[in-house]
Amino acid sequence: KRELTARESEVLKLLAEGRTVRSVAAILGLSSKTVDAHKFNLMRKLGIHNKAELVMWAIQKKVVKLPVNF
Repeated sequence: KRELTARESEVLKLLAEGRTVRSVAAILGLSSKTVDAHKFNLMRKLGIHNKAELVMWAIQKKVVKLPVNF
């Protein structure tokens, strides 16, 4: 399994926090198309097929924390 780039990790974190591709693009100053490309690449690298799996992976790897009131 290949390592994620710094940008892919940023995109992963923001998406796993529940943000949309569009809002991630605005936060990082990128186009939605670029964020989509990063999302596609990181999901391919991790063997993930949907956003739910992406969130679960991010929680398991402690990329994001579950909210206290969850």
